[in-house]
Amino acid sequence: MTTELRQLRPAEWDMWYGKLELAFGGPGEPPEERDIWRDLTETERSLGVWDGADCVGTAGAFSFGLTVPGGAEVPAAGVTMVSVQPTHRRRGVLRSMMRHQLADVRERGEALAVLTASEPAIYGRFGYGAATQDMRVTVDTLRLAPPELPGVDGVRLRLVDPADGLAECERVYARLVPARPGMLARRPGWERLATLDPKSERNGAGELQCVLAEVDGEVRGYARYAVKPEWDHSGPCGTVQVRHVEALDPVVYAALWRYLFGIDLTSSVTVPNRPVDDPLLHLVADMRRCRIGIRESLFVRLVDVGEALAARTYQTPVDVVLDVTDPFCPWNEGRWRLTGDEKGAVCSRTTDAADLALSVRELGSVYLGGFSLVALAAAGRVRELRPGAPTAASVAFGSGAAPWLPHGF
Repeated sequence: MTTELRQLRPAEWDMWYGKLELAFGGPGEPPEERDIWRDLTETERSLGVWDGADCVGTAGAFSFGLTVPGGAEVPAAGVTMVSVQPTHRRRGVLRSMMRHQLADVRERGEALAVLTASEPAIYGRFGYGAATQDMRVTVDTLRLAPPELPGVDGVRLRLVDPADGLAECERVYARLVPARPGMLARRPGWERLATLDPKSERNGAGELQCVLAEVDGEVRGYARYAVKPEWDHSGPCGTVQVRHVEALDPVVYAALWRYLFGIDLTSSVTVPNRPVDDPLLHLVADMRRCRIGIRESLFVRLVDVGEALAARTYQTPVDVVLDVTDPFCPWNEGRWRLTGDEKGAVCSRTTDAADLALSVRELGSVYLGGFSLVALAAAGRVRELRPGAPTAASVAFGSGAAPWLPHGF
């Protein structure tokens, strides 16, 4: 088989994206959604593998800023739109795209690559480690009183057209980005996805709604949601389907949830993506009335180990030598001394004896503070070379706020 791997040309986008849709199965996306992805695609960062005139592999990357522990925004490649046609599986197509892409990320000076995985097992062999989790919550609002905090009655709630409220919502989101690892600083255009509401994808729910929360004339929070009406023999039992809910302070957050709990003709609220330490679980009187599901979300790959580890801060002083294996990006292999604290860090090559041995995949998992070196050592994925090293390093690598990816890409 002779194939060609090259950069996507703008005129080829429709065919290239059509091959991506075909590889994932199911119907194609609504035209309005397809148009947004066309506009967001960075063709200079997009690859195709071609067998003659036929595109048999796709891969792309978005340019993001990723918040890391300490609040810094680190340039990161958001790997996306990866597919291989079933006729060309197990022929090295994916491996060639991953290798080419990571070399390009390094050349661009980005220390990190991140992705979300439809099949997580695929990407571990390329050095990506699960780094964040998201939480799905369904709340029985018939049996739980709405959240209350002193001051919620002073929050003004105002329903607006989702498009009209978009600029205010984006301002709130931008203020939240530095506060939690895993948040994405977005380029202009991404906000259009937040209000996308094609009728074909509502699954029986009504139109998307947006409520703004104001204090002294300032918008300090928002929620986007739709109501799916349902009835049984006892009466209305609709569901409030929350897409986004964000706030700049606890009182506004409680006010938004109180509003969502109290929407007429509904008996439950469901939200598909919240951080695992979300305050909602502590705002309700009985956590057992919240059905909770958790799964991994963002996968992180350190493209430049030294630069990436030096870009974040550490909760406690750390001085540890890491023996890193990375056969896919061999420039990362070897021993690295990491020294840092809550003010900053340095990470450089060393010949000193190692304290811990691990692969770059495990470094990706602990990088944002969502998983611990102690847990990975207990699973046999990190080797303890100096007694006590995993425990001390785990505390340093931790994060006060659980890392969280607010949306896919």
